[in-house]
Amino acid sequence: MDLVLMDVMMPVKDGLAATQEIRGDPRWRDLPIVMLTAKAMPDDQARCLAAGANDYIAKPIDVDKLLSLVRVWMPR
Repeated sequence: MDLVLMDVMMPVKDGLAATQEIRGDPRWRDLPIVMLTAKAMPDDQARCLAAGANDYIAKPIDVDKLLSLVRVWMPR
């Protein structure tokens, strides 16, 4: 796996909890996780980063910005 696009709002488990679980496994310590959210509240970015995300992008997704983030976190 090279990169995860994690939606904050998922039906069974929210993306924050899922990200924390991923980060709890040492095998995925360096896996880039970019959080996606539709509600873009002022503290959302801080909450995503605190949960273990590397970056954050609000919906609707700007494709150019998303591709730029992918290039940052997957430089190869």
